[in-house]
Amino acid sequence: MPITDKDRDVLARTLWGEARGEGLAGMVAVAWSIRNRVEDGKEKSWWGEGYTGVCQKPYQFSCWNQNDPNYPFISGAKPIPKAEFATCHLAAQQVIDGVKPDPTGGATHYYATTMPKPPKWVVGAKQTLKLGHHVFFKDVP
Repeated sequence: MPITDKDRDVLARTLWGEARGEGLAGMVAVAWSIRNRVEDGKEKSWWGEGYTGVCQKPYQFSCWNQNDPNYPFISGAKPIPKAEFATCHLAAQQVIDGVKPDPTGGATHYYATTMPKPPKWVVGAKQTLKLGHHVFFKDVP
């Protein structure tokens, strides 16, 4: 599946909504968890198809939920600060192009440690990385 300009933009917007406070390394890790979903090897993936489909799959990345405080920014209703957005685009491009290796060890899930408690899906999942305020997992039951 070819990667479009829209895919690049939606991935960068997702990184802003999910990981803008985590620095470039944190954004790259989140982008890799998304890429791992995109490249799950299934013909018709539950995650969605392509970067846009995966990022905007309902209830997978909370920043795309219409009641999320980030949504007005990532939807384009409010402007994202240019310098922050440039860093998000850089992280997205580096992951799409494979310039940065996957620091997550194949993770397809993560959660923010700022949540009151870990999500239920953590039980039985294999933690692969803790970076900043995110904990990454694969093999989620």
